[in-house]
Amino acid sequence: MKQKERTFIMVKPDGVQRGLIGEVISRLERKGLKLVAMKMMQISPELAARHYGEHRGKPFYESLVSFITSAPVVAMVWEGDDVVAQARNLIGATDPRKAAPGSIRGDLAVFTGNNVVHGSDSLESAQREIGLFFEEGEICSYQASRDQWVYGE
Repeated sequence: MKQKERTFIMVKPDGVQRGLIGEVISRLERKGLKLVAMKMMQISPELAARHYGEHRGKPFYESLVSFITSAPVVAMVWEGDDVVAQARNLIGATDPRKAAPGSIRGDLAVFTGNNVVHGSDSLESAQREIGLFFEEGEICSYQASRDQWVYGE
């Protein structure tokens, strides 16, 4: 079986503080995506600066860094076919007011600043973000017995 694509998903400080870690994981698992790495951590200002580097100099940059370092997060790596697009669809639009009902943000978030979860927006971003948060040895590779039922393999 070929390795599936990987994406980076993070339950943000508001999601952790509101007790939504299990809800986020459950929705991704029910879709058929496979969790291959996970850790709870406190993001340092240095890691936040690297994670949000493309926003440096924008008016909202400092508030992004301040928020993401304010409380623990749960960083995860997920695998699946077309996983970036599938996860983004499950997560919903960045602005929860525009997120579809049934999406994580559409159901659980109220405003853009605290929108519960982050998901990579491309395979390139996923690779970069996974590299920021995980060492290769922290990512598990395994055959799940359910894969035949999800992917027909």
